[in-house]
Amino acid sequence: MPVSDAAIPDRPAPALDARTRVRVGFVIELARRLHQYGAAAPRLEQAVGNAAHRLGLVCDVLSTPTSIVLSFSVPGGDGIADLTQVVRIAPGDVNLTRLCRADEIADRVADGVLPPRRGMAQLRALGRPLPRRALLGIVASYGLSAASVAVLFRTAAVGALVAGLIGLIIGAIVVAGYTRPHLSVAGDAVAALVATFIATMISAWVTPLAIKLVVLSALIVLVPGMSLTNAVRELTSQHLASGVARFAGAAATILKLTFGTIAAAQLCVLVHIVPPDHVPPPLPLWWQWPALAVGAVAFAMLFQTAWRDYLLVVASVVVGYMITYWSGNAMGAPFGVFIGGLALGAGSNLYARVKHRPGALVREPGMLLLVPGSVGFRGVSDLLGNQVASGMQITVLLVTLLISLVAGFLFGDMLVPPRRSL
Repeated sequence: MPVSDAAIPDRPAPALDARTRVRVGFVIELARRLHQYGAAAPRLEQAVGNAAHRLGLVCDVLSTPTSIVLSFSVPGGDGIADLTQVVRIAPGDVNLTRLCRADEIADRVADGVLPPRRGMAQLRALGRPLPRRALLGIVASYGLSAASVAVLFRTAAVGALVAGLIGLIIGAIVVAGYTRPHLSVAGDAVAALVATFIATMISAWVTPLAIKLVVLSALIVLVPGMSLTNAVRELTSQHLASGVARFAGAAATILKLTFGTIAAAQLCVLVHIVPPDHVPPPLPLWWQWPALAVGAVAFAMLFQTAWRDYLLVVASVVVGYMITYWSGNAMGAPFGVFIGGLALGAGSNLYARVKHRPGALVREPGMLLLVPGSVGFRGVSDLLGNQVASGMQITVLLVTLLISLVAGFLFGDMLVPPRRSL
């Protein structure tokens, strides 16, 4: 029997009282900051939902790489939202210091130690621009990361030095893009073009280089291996909207990097900058261990780690790499990546249980050398360079490594279930 509109009672939108509005504002600001400081969708949604529940609110959260939707309703109500807030936000970068600080503020507000209004003010204070010292540290981290990864890729000493120099230039381009939106959008392609052009000129006019390895090392921080891994993790945990969007963003970044390298290579051919075919011999194998230590410090700088957490971050990078390296040599690269992901996943959850702090301090830096972003970059480069067989083979390897790494994290969560969302 049809129901007329007159039979449907009007439901006036309830006006939130001042106390509830402050708590809602705090939860919205918390979601904004966690997104800005690199929290993945599943963990962000769980963290915000838990915080809202402890404040006496019912909150449904939908997070994607570029937006957050929060729906608030009264506990015990009819299930219809009383307030829905849409937050449009750019994809964030991992900032461990501010992520831990936001988590600490959320705990203090939820425990009643800190009033929600003051907590919201402290969260907003976290959004201030990075100081000049931090920006210089980011530039330095790009150079140190590039040089250390070049050694891990078995280049010569001069190749590592050139990769470090190019990394510093790329870091300066990235930092300049923080206040220049147009440069930020095109920054990946510009960085790849600059890196390839400089490496080719030095190889042709100064000293021979293993150009592909030098360029890949210089671009290693920009290669979206972590985004690819998080995308697959979100897809496997049924966060489909965020996973698909993040995967598409990572693919677009790889395409921009590949375009920049190919454009620079063609430009060098046009102006007759032709590097020699021979390359110097690589550094001895034992050099990878001091390079690993330098790279771990560089990653701590890149993730804006607080001084008190430096040793923890360095240890997570070194231990994760060593586990993956030794198990990979024994049973193959996919199994090594799986064991590395398992150890990091379980270790980060254990740390969060014992210390009551975000497990991201162990998980995010530790997986940086495990993510197969460089493999994807090489695969797309070969495909666009008409090396179809090699490109397809590398692409299959990329998928295998991604599945292995994500499976390792999933089994790590089963081995040591997480008690903290972050």
